[in-house]
Amino acid sequence: MANLADEYGTDVEIYIKALTTTIHADTPTGAPAQLHDLLERLGLERHAYPQEAPLYIWHTVPEHLDADEQKRLATRAIPALLVAGYEVNCTPDVFDELAYQQAVLDLRNRARRPAARQPAPSSTSSPPTPARRTP
Repeated sequence: MANLADEYGTDVEIYIKALTTTIHADTPTGAPAQLHDLLERLGLERHAYPQEAPLYIWHTVPEHLDADEQKRLATRAIPALLVAGYEVNCTPDVFDELAYQQAVLDLRNRARRPAARQPAPSSTSSPPTPARRTP
């Protein structure tokens, strides 16, 4: 089995497997578990060979999706992978510019959301004492 991530020295190679319509996301041999977990959280399915002690792990886009949605799912994963610090390559026949731009926008919007704020301290009956200044 060819592993394009090993071949090209990237963290993730997204492409359509030759002679199929399956979109693959190859990761390098020995890739960290965090990368595999992130790909799964992004909607890709993990596969391993052999299953008992995997030597080769790859991910695919779920085949129950139609072809356009498969491409959108794969493309939407790219910004999250880049933000996580991974080097990603995606072939032009998979890449969907609009899906990519929307995913970038979604990431920016999530980053801008304020964290849960602490409640303001309850007001007291007397005004706060001004801080003393020393010359």
